[in-house]
Order: sequence, then C-alpha cells, then structure tokens
Amino acid sequence: MRHLTYPEQNRPIIEPDLRYLIGGAKIGVPDRRSYLRTLLGMAIWLGGPPLPARLLGRLGARASLAQVQHWWARSLRYYLGIHLDLQGLEQIDPNATYLVTPLHEGFADVLALLHLPLPMRFVLRDEFENWPLLGSYVRDTGQITIHPEQGARSYRQLLRATWAVVAGGESLVLFPQGSILGIEINFMVGAFGLAQALQCPILPVALTGSHQVWEFPFTPRLRYGQRISLHLLPPISAETCRAYTADELQREVQQQIKAEALSGKMAPPRRFVPVRDGYWDGYAYEIDPQFTDLAAEIARHRRGVNELNRKGAADDRNP
Repeated sequence: MRHLTYPEQNRPIIEPDLRYLIGGAKIGVPDRRSYLRTLLGMAIWLGGPPLPARLLGRLGARASLAQVQHWWARSLRYYLGIHLDLQGLEQIDPNATYLVTPLHEGFADVLALLHLPLPMRFVLRDEFENWPLLGSYVRDTGQITIHPEQGARSYRQLLRATWAVVAGGESLVLFPQGSILGIEINFMVGAFGLAQALQCPILPVALTGSHQVWEFPFTPRLRYGQRISLHLLPPISAETCRAYTADELQREVQQQIKAEALSGKMAPPRRFVPVRDGYWDGYAYEIDPQFTDLAAEIARHRRGVNELNRKGAADDRNP
C-alpha cells in the first residue's frame, strides 16, 4: 500500500497557454516573442557570467567573486525589467558581517539581495546541488547547503560550515522560513541560535513580490516587469542577541519583518493557499501562530495524513 506521507506536490502546474522553454516545464512564457527573448536571455545570462564566477570561486578569490555576482544580479534585473523598491541601505555598516534574515518567496530573492553592498554567501537546500547548471555553481562558489528535515544534525553541519564564512568577513544569508510557501510560514528558531553562536549581528530584511517573477514550482510562468520590494530594518547587534534567548529573537524579528511586509508599503507578499499549492507533506515547515485559521487547517490535514498512514501500516502488517 502506498502511504500518503510524501505526495508529489513539488511538480509545476502545466498551463496550456504557455510556451515551455528548453529544460522541460520549468519555465514558460505566453507568446512567441517572449519565448525568443527568454531563450536569448538564458543563453547570455546563464551561459556567460556563471563561468567566471565559478572559476573565481574555485580559486578562492572571494572579493572578485562578490563583484561579479553583484554585477550579474544587476544586469539580470535590468534584463527582466524588475522594478526594485530598495529601502534602508543606510542601516548597513559595510565593514560589518551580518546574519541576513530575509523573507523567502523564490529564486528572484537572490537577485534582489545581491544589490546589498555586502559580500555574501547563501544557505540553501542540498537538493539544488542536483540541478543542472545551478548545482555546479553552488559547489564552485562555496554556497552552504543543508537538509532541514534532518533537524539537529543539519544545524550542527550548518554551524561548522558557517564559522569560516563569518571569520572571513562574509555575511551569511539564511532564509529563516526555510520555505517559499508564503508569508504565513513560521520562522525557524535555528537561524537565531546560529546568530548567537557566531556572535554576529542580525540584519532583518522584508522582501516581497519576488514570487511574481518566477513562481516555480507552483507555476512555470516567467513574468517580466515585476515589482520587488526589499526593505532593510535596523540590525540587531551581537550584544543584543546575547541578551535574549533564540526563541525571543525569533519572535521579535519575525514580528518586525512581517509587520513591514504586510504594511501596504511593499509589493504584496506571497500567500500560502493549500488548496492551490498543496500541503507539502514531508517538508519541514510550521505555520506562524498569528495566522490562526491556516494553522488550524494544516493541523487538521496532518492529523488526517497520520491517521491514513497508521491505517496503511496496519494493513501492511495484516494483509
């Protein structure tokens, strides 16, 4: 009997009005003109700049690598026609090393964050190491990969990997939701325990609208000319981090970031609608308690899945 613990919800919705680009159904555009434009853009921006970036990463030329990545992000932003609403750069001390904690909506988050005047490395799921092009880029440029479903083991691996990053003067970008499902996803406390362990300040970042650029895996549709909002909030010093528990930091930073994201001053954030998006069983996420209705819905769904799994296990033992 096939248990219902891990439904295939991570496949894109096939939209009949889209023209799909090379690579299967991961990228789709609505007309022939967009198709040709996107093919050309992929050849230029995915076939060119990543190569010197990978080489610089292999050589350990971190400063030059950061310059290439920042230039690449700005160029790709112009190509995609992204309107970037960037506020709060005065919050950054260019000589400081931060744990950057943004909201997470999709791949375009990275393009927006690479407009910050900081050398940075990103923490991402290890499954991306298996993606064509992206996997080799992640490895060669020294990005940090984790498997959140492994819990404490994943956190220990992350702590070991990030010591050298911070000691080398690079900031670390860690998406505390660990998910692109929507703003309702709760922040994981591990990010804030990591800041305390690394003894570095936290840079809270409200980041919204990026899901409209490319909302994969929910839809393969690529959109040009979208608005992304990136608002930097006042950093939390290492001394302040030590004065609070990780749980207290998690609640405070989450409240600040989501209040800004939902204030109406930013591009609308992505919302998690399970009937549309699936429930993503098998992935590690929790619902922010302030979204009470959704938290209750997810709890009911998980009870139902657990009951089905128990019945399935009993049927397997007693055929």
